[in-house]
Amino acid sequence: MGIAKTTSDLESLYGEALDHYLAGGGEGALRGAYEVGRLALASDVGLLDLAGLHHSALIKILAGAHPQDEIRERFNAASQFFTECLSPYEMSQRGYRDAVTALHLLNETLEKEVKRIAHTVHDDAGQLLVLVHLALAEIAENLAPAMQAKIKGVTDLLHQVEGHLRELSHELRPTILDDLGLVPAVRFLADRISRRSSLAIQVKAELDGRLLPGVETALYRIIQESLNNATRHSQAKNVWIQLDEQAGKTVCSIRDDGIGFRVQALSETGNKGLGLIGIRERISAIGGTLQITSEPGRGTKLRIAVPKEISHANSNRACR
Repeated sequence: MGIAKTTSDLESLYGEALDHYLAGGGEGALRGAYEVGRLALASDVGLLDLAGLHHSALIKILAGAHPQDEIRERFNAASQFFTECLSPYEMSQRGYRDAVTALHLLNETLEKEVKRIAHTVHDDAGQLLVLVHLALAEIAENLAPAMQAKIKGVTDLLHQVEGHLRELSHELRPTILDDLGLVPAVRFLADRISRRSSLAIQVKAELDGRLLPGVETALYRIIQESLNNATRHSQAKNVWIQLDEQAGKTVCSIRDDGIGFRVQALSETGNKGLGLIGIRERISAIGGTLQITSEPGRGTKLRIAVPKEISHANSNRACR
């Protein structure tokens, strides 16, 4: 079977396959139910639409004058046929869950490695620089004033290196995210980016307590990537970040007043250059959803929603 061209084509195939099975087609006809289900899945037919096809086909088959017992028997057999049609959907759902689980584990592994690298950059490299400072100070004691001035120039450069290493370490894995949570970490990130760019960033937050560590990390990385996009690509002057609770969900919205783009073009470009692949992967790994709203010249808005039962660790109020 190929991909159905229209819903009517699939409806016809479904009706024929069901009728064949109810007429005593046996296991061979039941295997046909699986093929119909596979075809429906490949044709992007949803479960509700598939149930509608089953209902329509069954009504037509039972429309004739049949004894009550025969109707009951056919109805039960049709239920078995429909269950077999759902098998491809169930297998697809299991595959999706397995992929999400693997993606979640991968993100956790990457975050652990990033944390290790950040620790190495901050602590190990920092200790080496302290030793260099001590060695230079000892050398400078026995040098002429002119050479001491040159040593001081080298020391000043080392201080700049230390500053850059601290910034790199923080961006790799901010300790404030682990210690205080998502909201303070986002505020700190927004302040740092505003200081080194012309971007004005406003953060508003009203969260019911700390989120689970994996969710906090994912949302922080998504916000970080979105701010990078706003700085590099959007030509925005302002960004608004909001974190709150809505209808049983933790919602994060990131909006800018930049040049925007055609959302439809994302499929044409494969999401390249906007970091949206990584954003989608992180959202999938925490069981969330992403909505993108954008038009050329009218800015861009990302809305991430995560079910509250997935995102929350407790019910204490988060810091504002």
